[in-house]
Amino acid sequence: MNRILEVCLFAVTLATSITPTASAQSPELQRGIRVELVATSNASPMPEADKNEAWIITVTADGSLYFGIDPVDTEGLANNMLIHPRKRTAKLYIKADARAPFANVEKVLAIGRTAGFESSVLLTSQAELRSQASMVPPKGLEVLVGPPLPAGAPAIVLEVLNSGEQLPSLRINGDQIPWPALQNTLRQHLQKGDQKLVLLKGEEQLGFADIVQVIDACHSLGAQVVLPTPQL
Repeated sequence: MNRILEVCLFAVTLATSITPTASAQSPELQRGIRVELVATSNASPMPEADKNEAWIITVTADGSLYFGIDPVDTEGLANNMLIHPRKRTAKLYIKADARAPFANVEKVLAIGRTAGFESSVLLTSQAELRSQASMVPPKGLEVLVGPPLPAGAPAIVLEVLNSGEQLPSLRINGDQIPWPALQNTLRQHLQKGDQKLVLLKGEEQLGFADIVQVIDACHSLGAQVVLPTPQL
């Protein structure tokens, strides 16, 4: 069972190469649950996530959920979102362990969408050297959340599929591509149209780290990512 810790934002991360299973120890936010965040290279600063009133949903490696520091199930999470006041401009921050099942994160995204969040921020760790004395602000990747896009909407469809191997397989608009070719292939597709929109479909049994690495690649090219959520 995870210990509830007093948290400060002093953290050190070791420089690592980004692979689909890369992760780093989480810089802590407010008071919270310790998890291993996925290491990314293209996350944006999210200073609001470090404020006491920020809504942070934690998903642990075994799929357990916390609203702030309170353990909840999916029904309890939905109820908490209904009864807790929030600012209209507030974001929903998801602090998921790299090893968490993607299916559990999808459920949180769906509950957040029902509560009125059309986007969510996936908090990540950064694979860069930092001094022990430096303040490490929260960073994350913002994704759009919602039902599948209407027929004819201009978007690149990127699928992350269980391959039965260490790495999942990737398909862009139905064409299978190798992991090393992901960014170049995405760049070629994005150059064909003005709207940089990627509809990302990930199989539920995959680990969360695999999905985040693909999202990070999309953000490196300035593309927005849409995650269709399952029906609750």
